[in-house]
Amino acid sequence: MARFRYLFLVQDRPPIRKRLHRRAGGIRFITFSNYRRLPLLGKLGARNVFVDCLYEAREKFDFALYAWVVMPEHVHILLFPRHNIPMATILKSMKLSASMRILKHWKELRAPILSKIIGPAGRPLLWQPGGGFDRNVRDHAEFRREIRYCHQNPVTRGLVEKPEWWDWSSCRWWMGIREPFVRPCDPPPGDEREWAAWIEAKRYM
Repeated sequence: MARFRYLFLVQDRPPIRKRLHRRAGGIRFITFSNYRRLPLLGKLGARNVFVDCLYEAREKFDFALYAWVVMPEHVHILLFPRHNIPMATILKSMKLSASMRILKHWKELRAPILSKIIGPAGRPLLWQPGGGFDRNVRDHAEFRREIRYCHQNPVTRGLVEKPEWWDWSSCRWWMGIREPFVRPCDPPPGDEREWAAWIEAKRYM
């Protein structure tokens, strides 16, 4: 239990939504959106590119990745940054990489969407400026809640009937599927026995 608790930041006051990067340490639940909240990840090719960039950033910065989902216009990630690497550095890497690849492809195609995402500087933007929002996850209950939230998001939005039918989330990994097409996550911190019953009951979705 002690190994698990050190990852959480204990707060005396009720949590409020904070802008990214203001509070360091602990497990983080990150949300960021496409420019003007347009569904720029609405096509599977764009979502696949972002997932590649997410896992490239994980390999590069060695953060613990617990759960994630890529929606048509936003992304949720539950992670723990190791080695005192700033969250801003991690997010800049994955978001910039995704922007370069996706926008380059659209420019080659002369995609009409480019005219709708011109930012103040006159260049197309994939992401909403400012990064997004982040919460420090305080305890086991919140950690579990955010995992379920990620996996239920596509169902809540009416994109699929079951969480595991959405290809762009960590749900299948949590189901125990270890096929090559299933992207791996890090196991939840702490004693595996403490998580066994929760996972067995499929409380992660």
